[in-house]
Amino acid sequence: MSHVQAPEASVRPTKNVHVELTVNGEPREFLCAPRESLLDVLRNRLGLTGAKEGCNNGNCGACAVILNGVPVNSCLVLGVEAAGAEVETVEGLAKGSHLHPLQQCFLEDAALQCGICTPGFLVSAKALLDRNPDPSEEEIRLHLAGNLCRCTGYDKIVRAVQDAAKANT
Repeated sequence: MSHVQAPEASVRPTKNVHVELTVNGEPREFLCAPRESLLDVLRNRLGLTGAKEGCNNGNCGACAVILNGVPVNSCLVLGVEAAGAEVETVEGLAKGSHLHPLQQCFLEDAALQCGICTPGFLVSAKALLDRNPDPSEEEIRLHLAGNLCRCTGYDKIVRAVQDAAKANT
């Protein structure tokens, strides 16, 4: 019996790509692999660890960021796709020691427990309030449907978003 040997695959090292973008209002740049997620870039290359890796397949929303005004799961976006983009992360919500109204309301309404999902909820809620400063409860629940919390019910989270909307009016 003769064995046929497969030809050697030519393996070419993947070159890193230089990316420039704006993160939380500041110009940033980095080198990343073409297949590296925006989540990994934010956490490992830019030191912004607020977005969490919950599922790494877009089902939990723990990694949510705002990309050019639209909430996205950063685990599903490649770092190279963010070239030239405006990215907002949970780290950009507070201004110095002054919490964003959403952060303050999450604290006051006890809308968090373990904290893994909290950054994603905050960023997703900010995107909603940026688009609609006075959403109904139904709109809030619908907008946050892509964010999962395994520790607490959603009522306190919805209440915190409602309270933040009232605080901004």
